[in-house]
Amino acid sequence: MKKIVITLAFALSLMHAKAQTENNTTTSYNKWSIELDGGFNKPQRPLTSGFHTSRISPFTADLGIRYMLNNKFGLKTDFGYNSFTGQNNRSIDFDSKYYRVDLQAVTNLGRIMNFETWTKTIGLLGHAGFGVAQLENNDLHVKDRMGNLIAGLTGQIRLTDRIALTGDISTILNAFQDHTFDGASATNSRGFSGLLFNGTVGLNVYLGKNEKHADWVVISDNTDIAALENKVANLEAQVNKIPEKQVIVEKPVTTTVVNDKDVIKELINDKYYSVYFDFNKSTPIENSTAAIDVVLTYLRKNPSASLDILGYADQVGSSEYNEKLSNARANNVKTIFEKAGIASSRLNVVANGADTSIQKDSEEARRLARRVTFRIK
Repeated sequence: MKKIVITLAFALSLMHAKAQTENNTTTSYNKWSIELDGGFNKPQRPLTSGFHTSRISPFTADLGIRYMLNNKFGLKTDFGYNSFTGQNNRSIDFDSKYYRVDLQAVTNLGRIMNFETWTKTIGLLGHAGFGVAQLENNDLHVKDRMGNLIAGLTGQIRLTDRIALTGDISTILNAFQDHTFDGASATNSRGFSGLLFNGTVGLNVYLGKNEKHADWVVISDNTDIAALENKVANLEAQVNKIPEKQVIVEKPVTTTVVNDKDVIKELINDKYYSVYFDFNKSTPIENSTAAIDVVLTYLRKNPSASLDILGYADQVGSSEYNEKLSNARANNVKTIFEKAGIASSRLNVVANGADTSIQKDSEEARRLARRVTFRIK
């Protein structure tokens, strides 16, 4: 009877958890942002002999509008301006302007690399694309139109849910650049001859009515197994209060006695009851201790039974560190049983290190890996 009750409850809990998960995946977040940056540049080539800029030369400005398709990928269009002038007393004087418009793909590397496991305020974007540009030198009557490829990295520091401080390093490669950046001579090259580096700092301003922008949203599409197991554990604790019976199963030749206690042992050994931990912590999270209560009840009712306490860590960190962390987690759970009156001789700690069976690229999956499970013997 108990097994039927538990099975039905577990199935109903799965349905409820799935419905909750589907709602979580549709969490709204802002997708639009405006980027405003300013900084320095360094044209590498081509430059006419005798013409060069300062090692870090102002001025560069960039204005972009970005739209995120989801929390990992997006698109942006941006307008850039560069000013090139000769280095004082070390270059022939010149004054050129460079204008560009680009369409770029954006990748939220912070989410892809799971920055959320160690920071809530630092992000990283990658961007790359193509566009058109024009180099102008009014003194020399130069107007040189060209195509370009651009790629770069943008570091982010979240100041508020609406504003992030940014620092960007970008490389621009020009094609069909007919004049040098100083405008004084022709390049005699129609290929990818122009090379320019930009470094800027600025702000991302997030637009929209929702609380957070896609840059900082972690989307989970996995069922919250920890919460589900705790619900089942609570249900099991209540079911255990029912007086235990023996069920007679008649067969043509023999009669088999099935004890309901075996149902509880089976559930424990099948890892329906687990204790979970926060990242880099060895103390169980508060809402997962219900599993300990179920195992403790079983041990008290079965004084001849012994218990393996199996500790695990996620795959973040070195193997040696994860071995120590999984051991500390298992030992802390062992201490709880000892304080509850279970003899140490009945308890065996097993440090399994990182659980390689669980996907390491998902924060939700890694959260499920940070656990202690049990094996009744």
